[in-house]
Amino acid sequence: MEALSNFVGWVNGVVWGPPMLVIILGVGLFLQVGLKLMPILKLGMGFGLLFKGREGSGEGQITPFNALMTALSATIGTGNIAGVATAVFLGGPGALFWMWMTALVGMATKYSEAVCAVKFREQDEEGNYVGGPMYYIKNGLGAKWAWLGVLFAIFGAIAAFGIGNGVQANGVAQVLETNFGLNTSITGVALMVLTAAVILGGITRIGNVAGKLVPFMAVSYIIAGLIVLVINADALGNALSLVFTHAFTPSAAEGGFAGAAVWAAIRFGVARGVFSNEAGLGSAPIAHAAAETKGPVNQGLIAMLGTFIDTIIVCSITGLAIIASGAWTSGESGAALTSLAFETSLPGFGGYLIAISLSIFAFTTILGWSYYGEKCMEFLFGVKVMLPYRLVWIVAIYFGATADLGFVWLLADTLNAMMALPNLIALALLSPVVFKVTKEFFATGGKSEEPGYKAAE
Repeated sequence: MEALSNFVGWVNGVVWGPPMLVIILGVGLFLQVGLKLMPILKLGMGFGLLFKGREGSGEGQITPFNALMTALSATIGTGNIAGVATAVFLGGPGALFWMWMTALVGMATKYSEAVCAVKFREQDEEGNYVGGPMYYIKNGLGAKWAWLGVLFAIFGAIAAFGIGNGVQANGVAQVLETNFGLNTSITGVALMVLTAAVILGGITRIGNVAGKLVPFMAVSYIIAGLIVLVINADALGNALSLVFTHAFTPSAAEGGFAGAAVWAAIRFGVARGVFSNEAGLGSAPIAHAAAETKGPVNQGLIAMLGTFIDTIIVCSITGLAIIASGAWTSGESGAALTSLAFETSLPGFGGYLIAISLSIFAFTTILGWSYYGEKCMEFLFGVKVMLPYRLVWIVAIYFGATADLGFVWLLADTLNAMMALPNLIALALLSPVVFKVTKEFFATGGKSEEPGYKAAE
């Protein structure tokens, strides 16, 4: 077992090493330039479509708004609390700057993923719209690339059990045991029941729950974070200065902080940024493919908001709270560091707030990833696998909550990165299609996408 763990650890170092980070940023930058910075310049238009998107306007299973909330349910999670803290702990304040840069290019990646997801989606045997990297590889690139779609589906189906199930359940169980003394078995059973009540209803119920729970949890966390920043307002200017300064110069050792080179700020900022917003991993377009949308560009403009909300807003609040409060020099890491930052500013309340936030974030991640894994399995084996997969998913939650998941986390993290490779290759090859439909959309004032838009079948 130790040999296997060492091997997977080595593979993890390779797939999450500099080449992968360069590929993720490179493809994102290529798409952003090819789109002439449209995702950044049309951010306001995206928000306008989002609020109009509470009601569907085309063919699909869930509203465009709920499609985004489903995608956000999977991305706003432990990465926003523990991931940001780990990036700052290992890379210094400058890591936050590189998370921002990852998000700005990631918006183009997420936009392109959703455009391809809707353009090349299909209807399955039950009449539901299905899509994502495996489908836009098959329908957009043709039979000779079909193996790439199969690889993505295999990696996605397995990785979901780690990154979207076991790791999340374990995080909830541990944080509730630490802060409230709740037995991990009780947490495991409770999560199983709550998850079963949602996912057995399929994407419609997942979308409805996400559409209500995600906005509530995100706004609540943002308000709490802003209160922490207001309390530390006198240190906020210095915190921002540290972010920009240490993005390009080494961070000196200070207090419990060991110091970090510029490369560490870049590496951990980019890696944790991608882990948090999932731009390029190919997960979010699986949700966006089910949207009741007029066409690919409409949904792409909404989808790119996920990266902006997740990283530019939520991750920034976490990072600035950690730096402004001074907690970043404490020597703590992960969720404990974020908890310390909030507890320092909100004594007797901040720590519990982070524990509850982490629990809700992780629960919604379990819901979102259950759908991603299910669709990967459906691509491989057809609709007959959906119910068995959901049942196995529910049972796996208990084991995740009660077991030691060191190896599972490592394996899931590795497979997560391996999901990105087929997706990024497909996005690069399909970029002419993305650029073409985008150009036509804006040249005709959006009239190139009519309500009766038919995706490739």
